[in-house]
Amino acid sequence: MAASQPAPVTPRAEALQAALPDDLRHSLLRASELVRRRRAELREAPLPTSLDGLDRLLGGGLPRGELVEIVGRGSCGRFAALLAALRAVTGAGEAAALVDQGTQLDPQGAAELGIDLERLLWLRPQNTGDSLAAAELLLHTGFPLVALDLGLPPVRGRAPLAAWLRLARAAATHQAVVLVGCPYRLSGCAAGAVVAGGRGRGDWSSGSRASRLLTGLRARLYLNKRIGHPDLGKVLTVLTLREASFGPIAPDSSSTGQKSEIRNPKSEIPTEGRKNHVTAL
Repeated sequence: MAASQPAPVTPRAEALQAALPDDLRHSLLRASELVRRRRAELREAPLPTSLDGLDRLLGGGLPRGELVEIVGRGSCGRFAALLAALRAVTGAGEAAALVDQGTQLDPQGAAELGIDLERLLWLRPQNTGDSLAAAELLLHTGFPLVALDLGLPPVRGRAPLAAWLRLARAAATHQAVVLVGCPYRLSGCAAGAVVAGGRGRGDWSSGSRASRLLTGLRARLYLNKRIGHPDLGKVLTVLTLREASFGPIAPDSSSTGQKSEIRNPKSEIPTEGRKNHVTAL
């Protein structure tokens, strides 16, 4: 197929260009060129997660072309971070994929959070080898974000370092992001950034000990590795119960001492549904 030729310049357009000063004439660009440059800028800019604290920790968002690993035990906020990134990407009109080996996704809750399920591809492999192979295939098909959740320990199956390196190389080739959530380090040197979640601390409603309910979670995130950015840091994330399960909405607090809690603008979930939401984290 022959390459498309640029549209010819009309005599009227030439006359208008000739009437402009030299410094303005050379700065004029076609609309197609503006679109191309804009797409190139978006491919190079970090991918925001809608978690302000995590974005600041990583220097503006998830670095494109890299594998980012979030590690930590249960109730540390790592699955919430994956879902927040999925919400940011699908909310911007792009497609995203979740390789859910831990089978932790609740589609109804994800839709209530703001994830566009029509733009989300959900896979549920049975072991780590299949999960990495599926994630690599998704990168080659053009997904800008592939989130991989390996569930709670012990992680099912093993994968050699070569499989992790192939996954990171595919992300670099397509300028995409691979966001991995796992209970302990698995990707080795393949990860461009590693964020560790500290032990979460529950927030409880006021009242007597017998009648108190879990209302939220305080989780601290630490940047343990960032290639090209030696400055490491930490942030404190405060989540309400629904947000602790599916990712916060408002900005969280940084490690500078300024603390601001994240509140959920939606109505509180029923008491009988709390257990399912907490176990989803």
